[in-house]
Amino acid sequence: MKTYTFKTNINCGSCIRAVTPHLSRVENIESWEVDTEHSVKVLKVELQRGSAHDVVEAVGEAGFSAQVLS
Repeated sequence: MKTYTFKTNINCGSCIRAVTPHLSRVENIESWEVDTEHSVKVLKVELQRGSAHDVVEAVGEAGFSAQVLS
């Protein structure tokens, strides 16, 4: 399993609700969470396989941005 962190503009509960169905469609995500209290709104994702690109694409489809931090 690989853990990625992303800088996002997901900044509130409504944003999290909007992105949830898109991230749920990415089959290889084991878990994810957004720290909306952090200044860069960090999204942490654990992937069984696949790439960070899958996450960036899903977040983009929800109307938000995600940049890989690690």
